[in-house]
Amino acid sequence: MNKKWITGSKLWSVAMITAMLAACSAPAAINSTANAATSTTGTTKTVSVSEQTSVKYADLVSLDADDTNVSWSETDSTTIKLSGKTATVTGSGAKAANGSVTISEAGTYVLSGELTDGQIVVNVTDKGTVHLVLNGATIHDNDSAAIYIKEAGKAVITLQEGTENAVSDGTTYVYADDATDEPDAAIFSKADLTFNGTGKLNVTGNYNEGITSKDDLIIVSGTINVKAADDGIKGKDMLAVQEGTITVDAEGDGMKSTNDTDAEKGFVAIAGGTFDILSGNDGIQAETALVADGGTFNIVTGGGSANAPAKAEEGPFGGGGWGGGTPPTDMGTPPDGEPPADMPAADGTNAAGTAPTSSAEKASTNASDADAAATTTTETESTSAKALKAGTDLTVNGGTYTIDSMDDSLHSNSNVTINDGKISLESGDDGIHADLALTINGGTIVIAKSYEGLEGASITLNDGDVDVTSSDDGVNASGDITAATADAEAATGEDSTQAADTAAASNISVTETTGTTSTTADTDQADQSTDANTNTRPQGGAPGGMPGESAGNSELHINGGSLTVNADGDGLDSNGSIYMTGGTVIVNGPTDNGNGPLDYDGTFEMSGGYLVAAGSSGMAQGTSDSSTQNAIVMTFPETQKAGTLVHVQDSDGNNILTFAPAKDYQSVVVSSPDLKEDGSYEIYSGGTSTGTATDGLYTDGTYSGGTKVVAFQSTSNVTWVNESGVTTANTGMGGPGGGRGQGGFGGGRNRTESGTTTDSTSTSTNATDSTNSAK
Repeated sequence: MNKKWITGSKLWSVAMITAMLAACSAPAAINSTANAATSTTGTTKTVSVSEQTSVKYADLVSLDADDTNVSWSETDSTTIKLSGKTATVTGSGAKAANGSVTISEAGTYVLSGELTDGQIVVNVTDKGTVHLVLNGATIHDNDSAAIYIKEAGKAVITLQEGTENAVSDGTTYVYADDATDEPDAAIFSKADLTFNGTGKLNVTGNYNEGITSKDDLIIVSGTINVKAADDGIKGKDMLAVQEGTITVDAEGDGMKSTNDTDAEKGFVAIAGGTFDILSGNDGIQAETALVADGGTFNIVTGGGSANAPAKAEEGPFGGGGWGGGTPPTDMGTPPDGEPPADMPAADGTNAAGTAPTSSAEKASTNASDADAAATTTTETESTSAKALKAGTDLTVNGGTYTIDSMDDSLHSNSNVTINDGKISLESGDDGIHADLALTINGGTIVIAKSYEGLEGASITLNDGDVDVTSSDDGVNASGDITAATADAEAATGEDSTQAADTAAASNISVTETTGTTSTTADTDQADQSTDANTNTRPQGGAPGGMPGESAGNSELHINGGSLTVNADGDGLDSNGSIYMTGGTVIVNGPTDNGNGPLDYDGTFEMSGGYLVAAGSSGMAQGTSDSSTQNAIVMTFPETQKAGTLVHVQDSDGNNILTFAPAKDYQSVVVSSPDLKEDGSYEIYSGGTSTGTATDGLYTDGTYSGGTKVVAFQSTSNVTWVNESGVTTANTGMGGPGGGRGQGGFGGGRNRTESGTTTDSTSTSTNATDSTNSAK
């Protein structure tokens, strides 16, 4: 029989082609369901998270006595002493021949010494458990796996306390025939494989992978270092880590589970441990669910965020850009009285008298763009370099994460739920991305670098502290949840594997108990229309949407916690609506007039919490008239430098806002429970505060030295003002990617502070001694 020689690079090429073909195959059914039910009573809206989104390690993994057994004795075990290319076996169940050792019976085997070119083979046909104890063993095979679990009920490898062990293979494997391509890892198992003990194991997979199990792979404890030509650690049906110190340096994925034919398998579950992962592709990747209860993670993928391909936002007309949203419907007329030639008029034509692009034309263009995008996805999927990646639900229950990823830092083809944890991210693409629902229930999240910070079809912040820095949108609620199934069917990339059936099992229900309408958006309704024009745009207090366009059903919900955004694109962007019932939101940016601090296509209903949004005025929006909490939208006559205080107080000197934006700004939106619909207010620029600033927002202390810009009486729940007083909503526009005329306004919310002030009656006088008292 002829032997087949395959180099590691050739096998890698075969694997890449196989992966690309598999990416085009039908996704497996997903058994999980994630609901984000939203209900409103009075002015309080709450979001309940289903039990499925709170899944923990213990819900997925159970260990038996064999998994945790580290004990052995010489009288009850077989001793295998390795020496060069030979081995000496003392006891039953194993034989040494031709430099290799074959284990054919269940039992405990203790290995020590060094095997320079040979293999440990486990071939137990009665499906018993084989317990391998590495007691200071070094095993190397030049042309195959050093440890090969060919058949057994389960294999348990114990790393003996106080020992250091090493397993490695060569760069070229020899197979029996052309139809054989296994084993392909330094440690390869066709049975369930468990690691335990407190010793150390160094694995070098020179040919392809480091550690692979075709069934379950469990790491109970130990120190494991893996260096691999492709994937580091792989368990097909399950990869579970209870504890341990794990270091992976892999050209491919760091750690992964790959079963794509059984919805209840293919998951990664982590209870704790310390992880240092350097991977060319994904850091930790699950074909289905990924759950992390705790642990310390340091992950760098694809060379890090600095290695990400450059991204540029493009507007609907080929330049400048709208920041991912839809330009306002009522854009007004610039100060010179002549609207731009391409600006839509009330009758649907532009100033030149021609009709804008029709919905049908746009649909055709979008379809072509989608086809092009699908092609691009197929071509580039092999370079996916996400840090934590799940085919279905990604759940973070705790842990400390330091991630520098070329691609998304946290990514799910379905839902992402963060219940707790300390998460520090630098991403070359999205900081956290969910194809469907992104829910944050707690934790501290700092996204220091990203293209877009948070992205999902439905985004909910219930609690936690989130800080986002982005080169495009800070928070982007985009994607049609009701069309998720159709989108998944059209997708061709690996990141869309499982998406269709996941969508079918994921429902996002929104119930308004104070209104007259109760709606539920279920993604498994295949007959539901996905035409965006079937969703009529709700009318709000701020402009939005081009003629013929309509709002999508994506949503951003903010019910608690704190969110700080520093964005070069839109600050908060929703292709549908925004709802805020509590928490604190601070938005800095953008500075260009082709984007806005707030950008939504539906409505922005503000019923609680505190919001301040400062940025450019060209595309600025305010909260909607349907809001039950009041807001002020201020446009300054000229751009204010970053760090210049903006101060809002009522006529009695009670502080509403003292804020130092991190970016240059011309519009400021503030919404606070302290604002009254018929209140009298004054806005100051500049000056100083003796208070304590958190993310630029001052609490307590005294404000003084500023210049009064305007004093006014609010006239509605959303009051738009400029230096001349109360005005109407956003007026004037300079065309796509450009600025608007004087008096363009943005939308916003507020936060409350109280105090007293003096000498604040003239628009040219300075404010002094205004005491800030945060409520």
